[in-house]
Amino acid sequence: MDYFQSSKVGKPPKGYLYKRVLLKLSGEALLGNRSFGVDPQEIEHLARSIKKIYDAGIEIGIVVGGGNFFRGMSASKNGMDRAQADNVGMLATIMNALALQDGFEQNGLYTRVMTSIQMQQIAEVYIRRRAIRHLEKGRIAIFAGGTGNPYFTTDSAAALRALEIDAQCIIKATKVNGVFDKDPALHDDAQRYELISHRDVLAKDLKVMDAAATALCRDNNLPILVLDINENNVFEKALKGKHIGTLVTPETVEPKMYR
Repeated sequence: MDYFQSSKVGKPPKGYLYKRVLLKLSGEALLGNRSFGVDPQEIEHLARSIKKIYDAGIEIGIVVGGGNFFRGMSASKNGMDRAQADNVGMLATIMNALALQDGFEQNGLYTRVMTSIQMQQIAEVYIRRRAIRHLEKGRIAIFAGGTGNPYFTTDSAAALRALEIDAQCIIKATKVNGVFDKDPALHDDAQRYELISHRDVLAKDLKVMDAAATALCRDNNLPILVLDINENNVFEKALKGKHIGTLVTPETVEPKMYR
């Protein structure tokens, strides 16, 4: 795994694979059993899981979506102007970022919310060097507002921010435990990949992240770990090299599936 470690960031804590990671959360991951908004218990669970790696010295950036409040693409299909709908969606991600900040800090995690849209009364404007400095000082940087541009998803924002802050890996936390060859909710015979390349994800249209984000990771040799957000201590397990979830690797590899 040394292939993925960036010399700009330094050595990872003993027993861990990476020093700096970017965590991609969907807005839906914060719903819990609700149909709308944020479930504080979900944020509490997430904070406890992240604290394990935070206390170990892992530097963490987070990009959060806004689908639990508003989905720009869905609104545009119902007649709303796409650019305007995406602007509303970006504001939804900021609401989620502030909710995460509150929940994290109640659990002893120091944070900064940085947005791609100027909202100086409630968050810092995203500046790359300032974000890196926050990480170096042991603060979790929560990146909100997507890329600040319509027509780009928060997956693309995650890939972009990960590269800008020299993250060594993107961790995509979802409601399934990895990448499957078909939708496991619809197919009982769906098989989970242990290892697969960016190239094959794109060729097979596996929807790990959107195609633009996956291509950006491929072109910059950035691995993606896809994990089940509901598994206990999932981030600690993954960053210690346990065989959970799916690793999307920049190397040309033959897909390897769990049996």
